[in-house]
Order: sequence, then structure tokens, then C-alpha cells
Amino acid sequence: MTAQDIVSKYFPELSADQQHQLELMGAVYPEWNEKINVISRRDIDNLYINHVLHSLVIARFWGPLQPGTTVLDLGTGGGFPGIPLAVLYPEVKFHLIDRIGKKLMVASEVVKALGLKNVSIQHGDVGECHERFDYVVSRAVMPLDKLVKVSARNVARGRRGINRYDNGIICLKGGDLTEESAAVTYPVIEFTLNEFVSEPAFDTKKLVYVPIVTNKK
Repeated sequence: MTAQDIVSKYFPELSADQQHQLELMGAVYPEWNEKINVISRRDIDNLYINHVLHSLVIARFWGPLQPGTTVLDLGTGGGFPGIPLAVLYPEVKFHLIDRIGKKLMVASEVVKALGLKNVSIQHGDVGECHERFDYVVSRAVMPLDKLVKVSARNVARGRRGINRYDNGIICLKGGDLTEESAAVTYPVIEFTLNEFVSEPAFDTKKLVYVPIVTNKK
């Protein structure tokens, strides 16, 4: 079974267009990674497991999302987790932001190559993003307490309940998060990734969900 087959195993309902977009990632990312390093060169052969499927664990957590749902990908780098998620949710709007322009150049080229119409890109710090979104997603760009502190204001408070999970912050992390979680003033809910995908590469990794609710813990 190829790495791409493993992704398809968890998402068998994908359309032919979505399958083609995922397939294109396997060509476009290595090509651009040779020019601008957004994935470790030792890890590019593990693109589908360590980056695409890792990003799509969030989709296994979310389940269906209502059309028009909005998502901010904070610290997207070369487009993870935002671009794989945008493939799965063509009726959801994804806004990718990062401070490193050359990485965003790769993300932009991948978006073009895949023909994604539901992705926008911003070069800058999250403090320069003044929009509000249903969800903020991130892949281990900073400690959890800092992530919540800088991005909670970007979570829309008025659209709770339209999806399975209330509006909030979702991040992919590893290791012991006890200290980071203790400093967060909102509820912190941890899941092991193997609750969603049973791959050995994810044995020690976690998905953290922080609902941004009125009543803090």
C-alpha cells in the first residue's frame, strides 16, 4: 500500500477531483522543496504520512463542516495543515498566514497548481490579521498557552453551534502538554491522534482543541 493509498483509506469518499489534487501534492511539493526548503529534505519522502495525513487528522476530528465555515491557518509555512484541509472542504474558506514570505511563495504555488479557489494567503504576523474565523488551526508553531493568547481574538464568538464543535482553536502537538495547558484560561481538550488514524508515526502525537467560550475554566 502506497502512502497515498493510506490517506485514501481514511477518506474513501473523496471525489475524483479531490483525489487528483492530493496526487498533485506528491509532485508539486518535492519540486518546490528543492528550491525553497519548507519540509526537511530527509522527510520529503514521507510527505503523505507526516504532512498530508497529519494535517487531515483535523478533518477526522471535525467531521462534516457547514458551507461557509471559515478557518485561519496560523503559521502555515508551506501550507500545512491548511492546504490538505482545503482539498477536503471545498466549500470552507481557508486563510493561510505566516511571517516567512518564501514559504508562503511555495504555498501559493501549490494552491495554484491544485486549482484551489477557497484559499487566501497573507504574509505577516497574526497580529496583522484582524478578521475572525470559526476555527484557528496550527501545527506546533508555538507553545499552546502562547498560541491561545495570540489567536483567541481571531475566533468568531457569534457563530457557535453551526458545526459539531464550537468555534475554537485546534492544534497538532507532541509531547507532554501539562505545563502549556495549565497556563491556558480556556478549556483544553486533548486527543491522541490514534483515536482518529491508526498509524505508528502518530503514536506520541496529539490533537488539542480549545473551545473559545464565554465561561472560562
